Amino acid sequence: MKHKSIVIGLTIMASCMLAHAQAPISKSITLQQAIDSSLKYNKQLKINQTRILAATADIREAKDRRLPDAGISGSFLYLPLDPGIDLKTSGTGSNMPAVHEALYGMASISLPLFTGGKLKYGVESANLLEQAVKLDVDQDRSLVLLNTINACINLYKAHQAITLVKENLEQAKQRVKDLSNLEKNGLLARNDLLKAELQSSNTELLLLDAENNYAIACVNMNLMMGQPEQTLLIPDRSGLALPDSIKTLDAYEQDALQNRKDKASLLIRKQVAQLGIKSAKADCLPSLALTGGYFAADIPKFITITHAVNFGLAVKYNIASLWKTKTKIQQATYKLQQVELNEGILDDQVRLQINTAYQGYLLSRKKIEVMLKSVLQATENYRITKNKYDNSLATTTDLLDADAALLQANLSVTNAKADSFLAYNKLLQTAGLLTR
Repeated sequence: MKHKSIVIGLTIMASCMLAHAQAPISKSITLQQAIDSSLKYNKQLKINQTRILAATADIREAKDRRLPDAGISGSFLYLPLDPGIDLKTSGTGSNMPAVHEALYGMASISLPLFTGGKLKYGVESANLLEQAVKLDVDQDRSLVLLNTINACINLYKAHQAITLVKENLEQAKQRVKDLSNLEKNGLLARNDLLKAELQSSNTELLLLDAENNYAIACVNMNLMMGQPEQTLLIPDRSGLALPDSIKTLDAYEQDALQNRKDKASLLIRKQVAQLGIKSAKADCLPSLALTGGYFAADIPKFITITHAVNFGLAVKYNIASLWKTKTKIQQATYKLQQVELNEGILDDQVRLQINTAYQGYLLSRKKIEVMLKSVLQATENYRITKNKYDNSLATTTDLLDADAALLQANLSVTNAKADSFLAYNKLLQTAGLLTR
């Protein structure tokens, strides 16, 4: 009997430990915490860091082209036939030794002194492209910020919906209980009780939908922050306040034209395209280099060279560049024209996006005003209907309709405030101010 009690006790303890291990972790989270975690974990931003490193490596590569080129080579040659050597200064070929092998080696070094500016333009282009990549990364960062805010808003709306629906469901269940007692005592028609029960069931369905939306919002938020998927996140309202006032539309347009990272990146790429034209024109110029070398050779029975050291200046000019460079210049010019056209397109897009975001935020504020009025109206309507119902001046249907309208009004004003906060941050992101 004692052993049996011990086994039962251990089983209960194991069950409790298993239940505790399977229970999801609950965690409160603020908007700033979500942003910090998302920026730290986001895979796209990590990929972008490698893009910056690659652009930095391109700069080093461009600078390395200004360093001297050096090479070493050597060969051993076997000559199966008589090479027919005839030295005019020492006799005829019949007096020459038979040569059947040769060994030689050489080392050379060349330092570019002038290349028409191609090396200079290459370094400048690499530096500019690194800046453009960094701006592209900042632009992606602002999108990650906006996506994180959007996910937090969805989480907040889902959590608030659960709270409101649960409160309404408790009232609905209590109403069903009260009406059931009246129906049992013959003071209420069966049909009215069924209507109340139907509304209670519909509210339960709303709660299931809200809980499902909340679960999905938690998974999405956890994945963005690199946390376990099943962590239950409790949104903290801190950081979700709306501004008291905003700037004018023209001011936001100027902010966007000055602060948008994609626009700044395009301007830098325009400079790169201009350098591309200069680099193409540099192909028509000669190049000058400082050269030096060492040569050694050994041809048995004939000649040995051990200290053939040389240095000097080397000039190179590709005559074909006179007719080949024209096409390269045209290609570089067309690239510049494309960038300039894209710049105009982006300006139009920025203005349209600013107007859309600005009007969207104003609309969201007006919706809040309307929703707040609807909550007051729905609350007063429910109070009056409830009073009439208690005095047998209104039907059960009227009371249920008033209750449903009040729930919908409360949900709408909660969502309207959350959507307005998201619309404001969308405006900041469009104006290039969100990362600040």
